Amino acid sequence: MVRILSAFVILGLVIGLVLAGIYGVYALVLMLGGFALYEYHGLSDKMGSRAPAWLLYPLGAFFAFSGTVLKEVDVTLVLALALVGGLGAFLFLPGRRQGLSRWAMGLAGALYIGMPFNFYLLLYTSKPNGLVWTLFTIFAVVVSDAAALLVGSRIGRHPFFANISPKKTLEGAIAGVLGAVIVMTIGVSAVLGISPLHAIVLGFLVGASALVGDLVESQMKRLADVKDSSHLIPGHGGVLDRIDSILFPPILVYFYVTVFHIL
Repeated sequence: MVRILSAFVILGLVIGLVLAGIYGVYALVLMLGGFALYEYHGLSDKMGSRAPAWLLYPLGAFFAFSGTVLKEVDVTLVLALALVGGLGAFLFLPGRRQGLSRWAMGLAGALYIGMPFNFYLLLYTSKPNGLVWTLFTIFAVVVSDAAALLVGSRIGRHPFFANISPKKTLEGAIAGVLGAVIVMTIGVSAVLGISPLHAIVLGFLVGASALVGDLVESQMKRLADVKDSSHLIPGHGGVLDRIDSILFPPILVYFYVTVFHIL
């Protein structure tokens, strides 16, 4: 019951902020991104190299808004400052022996969490069908996760990356990708009138990247020797546990629809 109630509260909050318009979406990105960075910060400590907060949070926020609110800021300049300033600072701070690994962990976390939100915002603000593409991308991931869980738990027999996530099966992974293909094929073709071939390819990209995102977070938790990224959401674990699958798909969807001019 706690898990169900938490899910309804989160869903209501997300829908409300999305319907509020662009500023509601910005607030949603700040909230989800901030919690995700907070959880990553804790995981990095357990993985052996604590990401410096002064590098992780500002850089993560910059990456999240680099294509929209902060699009006038030179990304190359920011990365150069993060490289030179970050590494330079570790020469004079305590614990210099771990300086390089801590810097790398901070930069990796900022990219891992910040850039996907950037591409969601780019997709959402694209004309004329950005909102539709964003919603179908997320919906395809949700269906993919549900299909993978259902099929994997019922008929799954062959392990899939068992050293990272022992409960995952090959049958569940295939079902997850097929679920995303079905959603994108029906949704995108029916609503936007896009060629079914494009929809099938996009469904495969979404399903496969969602699976990779899930495995990446599972590997981090395994390295940190924890079951959940945090206990922020009653009955669900952490924010990263809930959004791991949706982090990578918008990157592929955005590049695909822009390259083939089907936005």
